[in-house]
Amino acid sequence: MPSREHVESFIALVVQGKYVEAIQEFYTEDASMQENLEPPRTGLQALVAGEEKALAAFKEIRTVAAKSFLVDGDRVAINWLFEMVAHDGRSFQLDEIAYQLWRGDKISEERFYYDPGQRKLA
Repeated sequence: MPSREHVESFIALVVQGKYVEAIQEFYTEDASMQENLEPPRTGLQALVAGEEKALAAFKEIRTVAAKSFLVDGDRVAINWLFEMVAHDGRSFQLDEIAYQLWRGDKISEERFYYDPGQRKLA
C-alpha cells in the first residue's frame, strides 16, 4: 500500500510533464490502464507506447493541477486537470478522475473517468 508521500512523488512527476517516466517508475510490469469503458491496455510496454502515442497526437499536454487526491489502503483516486493543445493551436481542458489499485509501491490497475464531451477543441 502506498504512503501519501509516495503518491505525492508520483503526482510531482506527472505535474512536471514526465508522463512516460512516471509510467516506467510507478507501474508494475503487468499493469493495466483503461479509459472510461474502453478496453484496457495491459503491460508496461503497452502503457508506455500508448502514452507516447497520446503525446505525439498533441502539440502539448500540460498538467494544470492535481486538484485533490485520496489514499485509502491500496486504492488511490486523483483528480487531474490537463490542458491539451492540438498541433493547430486549438485546445481543451480535460478534468478526470484516475482511480488506481496499487500493489506495494506501484500501480497495478488504473481507470480514468471523464466526460468525453470535454475533448472538443476550441
